[in-house]
Amino acid sequence: MSAAPALSRRLRLGDAVVIGLASMIGAGAFVSVGAAQDLAGALAPLAVLIAAVVALCNATSTAQLAAQHPSSGGTYHYGRLQLGPWWGFLAGWCFVIGKIASCAAMALVIAAYLVPEPFQRPVAAAVVVLLTAVNLVGITRTAALARVLVTVAIAALLLTAGRLIAGVLGRGAVGTGGTGAEGAGEPTGGFPELSAVPGPLAGQATGLWDGGLAALAGAGSGGTVGLLLALAQAAALMFFAFAGYARVATLGEEVVDPRRTIPRAILVALAAVCALYLALSIVLVLVGLDPDGAGWGPAPFRAALAAVGAGGVWIVVVTVGAVAAASGALLALVAGVSRTVLAMARERDLPAPLAAVDAKRSVPQRAEIVAAVVILLLVLLADSVLVAIAASSFGVLLYYAVANLAALTQEGEWRLFPKAMQVIGLVGCVLLVAALPGSTIVAGLALLAAGIAYRAILLARR
Repeated sequence: MSAAPALSRRLRLGDAVVIGLASMIGAGAFVSVGAAQDLAGALAPLAVLIAAVVALCNATSTAQLAAQHPSSGGTYHYGRLQLGPWWGFLAGWCFVIGKIASCAAMALVIAAYLVPEPFQRPVAAAVVVLLTAVNLVGITRTAALARVLVTVAIAALLLTAGRLIAGVLGRGAVGTGGTGAEGAGEPTGGFPELSAVPGPLAGQATGLWDGGLAALAGAGSGGTVGLLLALAQAAALMFFAFAGYARVATLGEEVVDPRRTIPRAILVALAAVCALYLALSIVLVLVGLDPDGAGWGPAPFRAALAAVGAGGVWIVVVTVGAVAAASGALLALVAGVSRTVLAMARERDLPAPLAAVDAKRSVPQRAEIVAAVVILLLVLLADSVLVAIAASSFGVLLYYAVANLAALTQEGEWRLFPKAMQVIGLVGCVLLVAALPGSTIVAGLALLAAGIAYRAILLARR
């Protein structure tokens, strides 16, 4: 590795767990859970569990690798050391692609909750600039702000879930005579019939299947195959919500006692978020489809509150929670992307000037600024939040596929988990990528080919 200024070890276990939580509790909690139910209906909680199992296997691989190689760059760094430079480059390139898409999705979610459509993209761009400025101040301030944001987000989600459960139970007393959205097409009992819950390919989510494996296999015609494919794509979209656990690993050069801290932080954060997402998914199933039948949309919990007749202060609560969660995730994501860019620049897989570290604040200033500029472009050009989520899942799933391959090569004292978990993680990543929309797969492969060509040209010039 080329000589470069090192980052300071300032993050302890609590800080690392908070950054992991802040990276996961974002659009996943406030968007992906609804999209999963649009696709899988009453089986949405099963999609959450499938995504969680794949994420757990990937997390153990990441934790095992990070304990042995506690340096910035995550699987880019691990892939280089365990598999070779090309594998490391593929992992790093996929990570940058996927997480830039994630950053754009988070910014768009924030704007969607704050302002109406004509102003959403400028507001999203302003949010990216603001949170990038926070990251440029220093990583300990990033962790401190993430702690505040994730606390607000979890509190808002728990309060909203409680109100939704109360609204569902209240249906048994008021029947169909409720006012507003609550009385529109709801069953008279306290819980909805499963037949009334949206099934596979319901509402607006049908467009996600165009040209993909599911479309070729006739998922829209129903049957067992269609149900399984709908469930697989729901799990692929939910995986986006779990992917932030490895943000701790990308900050490995800044974590105190990395062999002990990184594995513990990753597993604690993942377990907490899995329980939260599963509970939220079950709550949405109990609430049932929103009255207009168009799917949950980009703000499923606002739609759910309307479905049980809750408004006013509850809309404010869920809006504050969504903005805090997405802001915390975006804050940590920008930090993670910039550290991978830093690691790739150190190895000359990206332009060398991006490897610069600010001596005073110990942050990769140039890498963060360049990452922010690319995120801003995507915010201004992306079609929708769900498109950005699907693009993120493509890049991140391939990134973790390389992580599982790298972890399979570890032996001796560094083997912390059974090889079977890495095999399950690898197979799961490949299957979930295959379940994504065809347009996402084509665009992702094109970007992957562009990265490979770029590195091949660099090597030829050298």
